[in-house]
Amino acid sequence: MSMLTPPGMGGRYRITGKRFPHMRRPRNRRRIVLAAVSSSVALALAGWGTFQLVDVFTGGPSETQAHGAGARGGKGAKDGDCKAAADEEAESKPLPRPSDITVNVYNATPRGGLAKITADELQSRGFRIGKVGNAPALYDKKVERVGLLIGAPTAAEGALRVIGTQMAGAEIKNDQRDTDEDVDLVIGNEFKELTARKDADRALTDMGVEPGEGPAPSRSPSSPSPSRAASPAARPSKC
Repeated sequence: MSMLTPPGMGGRYRITGKRFPHMRRPRNRRRIVLAAVSSSVALALAGWGTFQLVDVFTGGPSETQAHGAGARGGKGAKDGDCKAAADEEAESKPLPRPSDITVNVYNATPRGGLAKITADELQSRGFRIGKVGNAPALYDKKVERVGLLIGAPTAAEGALRVIGTQMAGAEIKNDQRDTDEDVDLVIGNEFKELTARKDADRALTDMGVEPGEGPAPSRSPSSPSPSRAASPAARPSKC
């Protein structure tokens, strides 16, 4: 009988062998769960720390990545800011003086002499005069109103606004010319005379523009034009 066999327990209850059972403490499930959670947190912190180190040594994420969501989601706001900035710049930009504006004067009516008379009067008001003559075919005898003021889109709040004080009721039109200080004044069928000088000067002053001074006109706007005395064989000039 083995020494491990209690007295009175022989036979099939006898304990044989040289090894004896070891008693094991019951497992604690709470400790196991806590250990697993702690391991997960430690791994997450280690990964985050590695990511930060990579950013430090590589210069960090680009500005586009850092603000990508804002750039994509704020396109409308960005466009609005750009438009507001453009409007503010247009408002802060001073209007050109009459002496800074070159006016091309064209006559689109059957009446002769209007282009020359009008150009002389504008010159006396300080404007620079460019071309003077009959209107091109696109406008000749096709302007029913007082007239047309034509210039580059960028001249809408500049030169066209200033020259508009001289011809009340004129229609504004834009074309694709390169300069915004060169404008066309096309005289229409309803034109009688330019805006009275005192009223035009007052309008310029209200806009913050000093009225211009120039040489006296060569003839009065009411004077007849000698250009109608052309030979019958030649095309009569109506400038």
